[in-house]
Amino acid sequence: MSQYFAVFATDKPNQVSLRNQVRPAHREHLRNPYPHRVVVRLGGPTLDHSNGRMNGTLLVVEAMSLAEVQAFLGDDPYVRAGLFEHIEIRPWNWGLGNPELRG
Repeated sequence: MSQYFAVFATDKPNQVSLRNQVRPAHREHLRNPYPHRVVVRLGGPTLDHSNGRMNGTLLVVEAMSLAEVQAFLGDDPYVRAGLFEHIEIRPWNWGLGNPELRG
């Protein structure tokens, strides 16, 4: 049975240029995760509160296991380019706003 995971990734300092360069490939990876059996349910960049610049990534993914999420992230162009200083993956219970629970 699949479950949801929240992914919080924080950029290394001063990586705006690298982020912008790799972003198209990163977005394509999220939209077409093959061969990974991970579905990206929602996501987007986090923003610096002082200047509005992108400084990280937040994703909600659906997968069968933490290992599948880790493999999927390992192939992410941002990860391969070394953009992130820290990545945290947490199992997540999508309650409020989950379209599958509306009835």
